[in-house]
Amino acid sequence: RRAGARPRLPGIAPPGLAIGLGGLGLRLLDLVTLYGAIARGGTALALTENLAVPAPDFSSRSPVLETRAAWYVTSILSGTPAPVGTSAAGLAFKTGTSYGYRDAWAIGFDGRHVAGVWVGRPDGAAVPGLTGRQAAAPLLIEVFQRLESRAPLPGPPPGVLLVRGDDLPPPLRQVGGLPSSQHREAAPEIAFPPSGARLALDDDQEPSLALKVRGGRPPFTWLVNGVPMAREPYARETRWQPDGPGFAQIAVIDARGRASRVRVFVEFPARATAATRP
Repeated sequence: RRAGARPRLPGIAPPGLAIGLGGLGLRLLDLVTLYGAIARGGTALALTENLAVPAPDFSSRSPVLETRAAWYVTSILSGTPAPVGTSAAGLAFKTGTSYGYRDAWAIGFDGRHVAGVWVGRPDGAAVPGLTGRQAAAPLLIEVFQRLESRAPLPGPPPGVLLVRGDDLPPPLRQVGGLPSSQHREAAPEIAFPPSGARLALDDDQEPSLALKVRGGRPPFTWLVNGVPMAREPYARETRWQPDGPGFAQIAVIDARGRASRVRVFVEFPARATAATRP
């Protein structure tokens, strides 16, 4: 919205995680507006469909992206492989295909222009095999080839990290597209309690149990029966106070989204004994 786009959700559906993968209603104008902000280093620019109508003034709006972040995205998009038989030199672009082959997109920019291409049926019907890379990208590239004036993509702004792979911080080093074995990090694993354990707790005022994790990268988020219970920024141990006896599923998620789960049974022997006394 800061960029001037007007996203839409079907009906009254609430926003969901699919938005991160593009599950959101956007018009071609919205997409061109968003990519225009990336091309301008994160600064929004209002577009208009009629040159006789003044465009809104976005000068007071907050940046859509931080300048370095916008350049990193541009750098990634400038490496998008062009379709066979075409050349996308000097162009940063992205293709997309909607669910069911209903929409094929290609949005791109150079140092001066931003353009978008949509291919599909006006009635929204599916076109089997229709993809952004095969149907829309060649048209986008031709649009830029027909421009009389082109400008190179902007160079990196101050503060951008430009180093060889071997000079990156260890967690970011890559070998053959996969993390280097010498820097590979073990996934998190719940060290205690073990899965299937039967845990007998003393019936004191606040009976609690230590939960421990090995491997993984902090911070760690702990969940019990799917409900977040604790978040430890650095510690690999936390305390859990069961609210009653029975089975419980304990899970921990690390900073990279990797998870480990165990299922245990909690009991309070003293309570059970007291309940059976006459």
